[in-house]
Amino acid sequence: MEREKLRIGLLLEDYFVPSWTHRMIAQIEASEHSKVVLVVKKEVPQKKKESVVEKIWGNRKNLLYLLYTKFEDRFFKQLPNAFEPKDLRPIINCPVITVTPRSTRFVDTIGSQDLDKITPFQIDVFVRLGSRILHGGILQSAKYGVWSYHHGDNRVNRGGPPGTWEVLAGSDETGVMLQRLTEELDGGIKLFESFSATDKLSINRSRHGYYWKAASFLPRKLHQLFQDEDGFFRNVESLNSEPYFYDNRLFRAPGNMEMVKGVFSNYWKSVKRKVQRLLYAEQWILLYAFGEAGNPSRSFFKFHRIVPPKDRIYADPFPITKNNRHYIFFEEMLHDENKGKIAVIELDEKGNHGEPQLVLEKDYHLSYPLLFEENDVLYMIPESIADRTVQLYRNVEFPLKWELVKVMFDDVMMVDNTLFKHNGKYWMFANRRDNKETSIQDELFLFHTDSFPEGEWKPHPQNPIVSDVRCSRPAGNIFTHNGRIYRPAQNGGKHYGYGMEIREIVTLTEERYQERPVQSIKPNWSKDLVGTHTLNFHGRLTVIDGLIKKRR
Repeated sequence: MEREKLRIGLLLEDYFVPSWTHRMIAQIEASEHSKVVLVVKKEVPQKKKESVVEKIWGNRKNLLYLLYTKFEDRFFKQLPNAFEPKDLRPIINCPVITVTPRSTRFVDTIGSQDLDKITPFQIDVFVRLGSRILHGGILQSAKYGVWSYHHGDNRVNRGGPPGTWEVLAGSDETGVMLQRLTEELDGGIKLFESFSATDKLSINRSRHGYYWKAASFLPRKLHQLFQDEDGFFRNVESLNSEPYFYDNRLFRAPGNMEMVKGVFSNYWKSVKRKVQRLLYAEQWILLYAFGEAGNPSRSFFKFHRIVPPKDRIYADPFPITKNNRHYIFFEEMLHDENKGKIAVIELDEKGNHGEPQLVLEKDYHLSYPLLFEENDVLYMIPESIADRTVQLYRNVEFPLKWELVKVMFDDVMMVDNTLFKHNGKYWMFANRRDNKETSIQDELFLFHTDSFPEGEWKPHPQNPIVSDVRCSRPAGNIFTHNGRIYRPAQNGGKHYGYGMEIREIVTLTEERYQERPVQSIKPNWSKDLVGTHTLNFHGRLTVIDGLIKKRR
């Protein structure tokens, strides 16, 4: 017997909603798990039309903010526009109940007579698409409550406008949360949270990326609720297991002096970055150390450097020891070509090494040459997002000759696929993006199979298992130490390739995934270092990469 879809209700003020919201509702309507069965539309009284003078006077304290948003709409225009109004009526076909709530300055309370009309529809989830705060019985009128977005990190930024204060304050990341509303203002139950890198200059650019990303959250969580209610609520309990106390003010639209300070500071920093790029060149290099077999070397200031010629970079190193000889596979990219290829270099324990030799080259970019050995066969999965594929290669003649075994994923945007064998299963971690308007840096997905290389990869029900630019993207092989499992991750909050995070994988099953932070690795051990984003070891050889800055 086919299971009945979740019954979704929409709480609207207007049928015209932002494009990101329209896409979200379209995904729900097209899904196999949910269906919009009711619209509850607030009767909004028509506002008196204000003259230009009245508008200016009424917004005099925030006038520069309003003018700046107009400036950004013109000069930092983003397409497709996440906030362009689109009509929901063509994509939904369901009854409509019009309500006139009791309204105070910020709060709407729907009366009991209107709630009586809503009850017979047996709504599973109400989705709040208006801007007003809701109190009263509507919060308990759906089986799983009223779900709503908070575009900001609820622990440090409550109020609004969304995505604004993070840019003005120079925050490295911007948060967004899906929550179940409660009577406590800004004290909802977290259902999902995510963090994106903040644009260093433009409020408009910063907002667009993470609003488009948020369009996927609600359909994903509804799908998880539909598939595994118990697992869904275990995840919710884990997300809300610790108390958070909010110690900042309630943010409002920036005042005129706040805009002057914030915008001037950002543009001044932008000018300094441009000057630095004129004076300094950045280059990815390799660093290595030999230590105890089976354990990584951990004092990075002791590592030796392999610096490429000025016209290219070396990055994403993966070491392997064969017949007591040490090799590093890595991405080599010439600046003039702007296209990575896979190379290998051999070195001995005295640091002697030859020139890199070409291993794999395509007419598109390759990087992150993950190595994985199974049944005495060495495999490689290079990053090939430019081809929208994930490719598996088998070594034919070590170290230079490789042949394509299969395309593991096709027509996908995935990077840094990392294999790990655990409890008889094969696990693949990779960053992926579902919307072309979003960043590939933000979300980590997990897949598993019972056999390799011929098995079919099944997605984990918690996907994405991490949604945080500071710790999602893989930074090298997963490894074990003292019986525990550790995942190196990239920290791209400050800028791409800034640092790494070591995360302990606490739970890894077909149903559940959980990890915890262990350590942050920042490029602090050398004055010329501004980034590091890969960590690997094999045998006695540990390798990382580093982004150095030097005078042109």
